[in-house]
Amino acid sequence: MATYKKKSTKAKKQVHIEDHSATAEVFNTLDETASRSEQWLEKNQKPIFIGLIAVTLIILGYMAYNNYILEPKEKEAADELAFPKEYFEKAQNTAVSVDSLYTLALNGANGKYGLIDIVDNYEGTKAGNIAKYMTGISYLKLGEYDKAIEYLNKFKSEDEILAALAKGTIGDAFIEINQPDDALKYYTEAANLRDNEFTTPLYLFKAGNTAMDQGDYDKAIKLYTRIKEDYSKSDEAKMVDILIQRAEIAAGKK
Repeated sequence: MATYKKKSTKAKKQVHIEDHSATAEVFNTLDETASRSEQWLEKNQKPIFIGLIAVTLIILGYMAYNNYILEPKEKEAADELAFPKEYFEKAQNTAVSVDSLYTLALNGANGKYGLIDIVDNYEGTKAGNIAKYMTGISYLKLGEYDKAIEYLNKFKSEDEILAALAKGTIGDAFIEINQPDDALKYYTEAANLRDNEFTTPLYLFKAGNTAMDQGDYDKAIKLYTRIKEDYSKSDEAKMVDILIQRAEIAAGKK
């Protein structure tokens, strides 16, 4: 006949005691942590309160600045820009002598602000920024190349086309004042600033031509080849094979 041993409760009791001890230790640790946190908060409640007030004031100040200063200023700047913009666009879209139109755009008339006034009086607005670009272009067309470079360098944009055009136009101005090294630098920056089928091949082409004029035929070959390989559908690619051949001959590679 089989016999069974009665299980001992001693081991169970020991495990229960150990579990209870571990649980108690965890709660004690939590109590100590909470106590230290309360002490830290009590000790630092004044600087915390001051910090919260400061953050709140900053947020409220930013909202007030946007609502009561920046937004009205943006609207005012946009309204003022309408007058010189009209003359600037007329000058851009006409084939006749346009010096007077660019001058009107720059200086204004009949009590209306010109582009220069808008740049000076509406710094930090979108209209003030685009006025810098238009001012630079106007000065370029009037043959005042140093001023064109100055204003175009102030212009900032994330626009796909305008950002590159501003850089490239600075290159054009440097060509006009016979500074080809600077022109090449800005043409290259303009080509690399945005990657698209319009401005990139255009300024690679201008950079290649400038490198050719400087006798840097290897650089010209690289620039022209990039047009051929990466922008084969662009207008500049239509004649790039001839230019590559000329550069190779000049470099003694053919």
